[in-house]
Amino acid sequence: MGRLSSQLASADVGHLAAAYDRAMAARRARTMLAAIALVLAILLAGIAAEVRPAVLFTHIGNFGSYFDAILKLDSGARVWTSPADWFWNLATWLRLMAETVLIAYVGTLAGGAAAFVLSFVASRNLTRSAMLRGATKRLLEFSRTVPELVFALIFVVAFGLGPVPGVLAIAVHTMGTLGKLFAEVIENIDAKPLEGVAAAGGSWLHRVRFAALPQVLSNFASYGLLRFEINVRGAAVIGFVGAGGIGQTLLEAIRKFYYSDVSALLVLMILTVMMIDYGTEKLRHRMLGESAR
Repeated sequence: MGRLSSQLASADVGHLAAAYDRAMAARRARTMLAAIALVLAILLAGIAAEVRPAVLFTHIGNFGSYFDAILKLDSGARVWTSPADWFWNLATWLRLMAETVLIAYVGTLAGGAAAFVLSFVASRNLTRSAMLRGATKRLLEFSRTVPELVFALIFVVAFGLGPVPGVLAIAVHTMGTLGKLFAEVIENIDAKPLEGVAAAGGSWLHRVRFAALPQVLSNFASYGLLRFEINVRGAAVIGFVGAGGIGQTLLEAIRKFYYSDVSALLVLMILTVMMIDYGTEKLRHRMLGESAR
C-alpha cells in the first residue's frame, strides 16, 4: 500500500513538473515573440524616420570636438585657467539669467492659478455636466499639446520681443499640464467628505473649499514646484525666438562661434537649475511629509 502511494505521489510530481515546464516554455516563447516584434518595430520606425547609424558614427567625432572647443579660451588655454576671461560678461549674464527665472516664476504662477480653477471644473467627481467637463478638458489638452516654442513664436509676433511673450507661452503650457495633473489628483480623493458636505446642504463651492481642497493642496503645491523647475529650462529655450531671458544670448554665442561664452552660459544655466532643483525638492518633501503627518 505504501509503495503504491509512493508511486502515485511520484506520478503527481512528474505530472506537475511537466506542466510547469510546458508553461515556462510557452512563456519563454511569448517573451521571445514580443522581443522580436519590438526589434522589428524599432527597425521599421528607424527606416521611416530615415535614421542612419552610419552617419551618426561617422560624425560623432564632431560632437566631441565641439565640446573640446567650448572649453578653450580664444588664446587656446583651457577656460578654467582664467575664470575672469571665461566669465568676462558675468554681470550681464546674471541679469539675463535672473530674467529667465522670473519669466518661469511669473508664468508658473499665472498658469498654475488658471489650472487650479479649471481642474475642479474638469474633475468627474465635482462637475456633473459632461459638456462643461469635456470642453474644459479639451482646452487643457490644446494648451499642453502645442509646444511652448510655438506659443512663444505666436506671442512674439503679437506682442513683440521681450519677456511678455515668454511669460504668456509658459503660462499657457503650464495651465494645460498642471490642469490635467490637478484634475487627476481631485478625481482620486476620498469621496466621503464630498458626500458629507453635500448632505449638509453645501454648494459646489463649499464642496471644493471644505471637502476637496484640504485633500489636494499639498499635492498641488508639489506639482507646482516641479513644474517651476521645468519652466526654468523651458524659459531658457524660448529665449531663442526672442521671448526674453538668456536664451537669445546663448543662441547668438552659438551662431557666432563664441565658444568660451557658450560654455560659460551653459555652466551658469546648469548651476541655476541645480540650485532651484535642490530648493524645490526640499520644499516638496517637507510639504508631503507634513501632509502625511
